[in-house]
Amino acid sequence: MRLLLVNPNTSPGLTERMASVARSVASAGVEIDALTAHRGFPYVASRAEADIAAAIVLEMLSEHAPGYHAAIVGAFGDPGLAGARELLPIPVVGLAEAAMLSACMLGSRFAILTFSSTLVPWYRDCVGRNGLGGRCAGVFVAGGGFTTIDNVQAEMAERIVEAAQGVIAEAEADVVVFGGAPLAGLAERVKERIPVPVVDCVAAAVKQAEALVALRPRKAVAGSFRRPPGKPSTGLAEPLASLIAGTR
Repeated sequence: MRLLLVNPNTSPGLTERMASVARSVASAGVEIDALTAHRGFPYVASRAEADIAAAIVLEMLSEHAPGYHAAIVGAFGDPGLAGARELLPIPVVGLAEAAMLSACMLGSRFAILTFSSTLVPWYRDCVGRNGLGGRCAGVFVAGGGFTTIDNVQAEMAERIVEAAQGVIAEAEADVVVFGGAPLAGLAERVKERIPVPVVDCVAAAVKQAEALVALRPRKAVAGSFRRPPGKPSTGLAEPLASLIAGTR
C-alpha cells in the first residue's frame, strides 16, 4: 500500500515531523511519501490562508496522487479535502476529520487543543463542516507563545499538557485531540500524563487511510461527491486542468 501525504504549508520541518510520525504508526508494508508545498505560507492559520491552501492541495494531488492508494491532506483544518474527494478516484483523508472521528470512537465528547488563538475560528468551522458540533466540547488554546513553527513542541509541550488537564475538567471532555501539524508526535510522548485518551491527528489520518484502502470503496458515481462534469479552465497547472476537464 502506498500513501501520499501532502503538506500545504511551505515548512519542510513540518513535513519531516508528520512523515516521521506517519511512518512510525503505519502497518508493515505501507509506504508513505510526503511532499511540501512550494508556495503559500509557512503555516496555514486562518480562513483566508486555508482558501489559498485548498487550491495548492488540489494542485499537489492532481500532479502526484496517481499511483497511490490513498492521500492525506497534511493540515489540521483539511483545506481542499472536499474538492479532492470529488476529483480523485482514491480515498483522501484530512488530519482534522480523521482525528475527530477517531475521538468519537473513544468517548462521547472531545475537545480540540491547539497552540495559537489564530487557529480557533478556522478549527471551529471545521468542526461544523463535519457535523460534529454536538460531540465537540470546544476548541481550546494553550497559553503563551512560540518563536517559530518548528519549535512549537519544544517550547510548549509542558503548557499543552497543563492545558489538556484543565480542559478535561472545564469542558468535561472524554477525549483530547491535539490540533495542528506542529503537534504531531506529541500525544505519544505525553499520553500517560493526561487522564483521558489523546488523539494524534497524523497517526489517526494514517490509520483511517489504511482502513479505507482495505475496505476497497468504489468511486462515487452518484451523490454529492460524484465527479463533476468536465469543463475547460484557464491558467491552471496542466495536471489539475486535465483532471477538472475530465481527460484523465
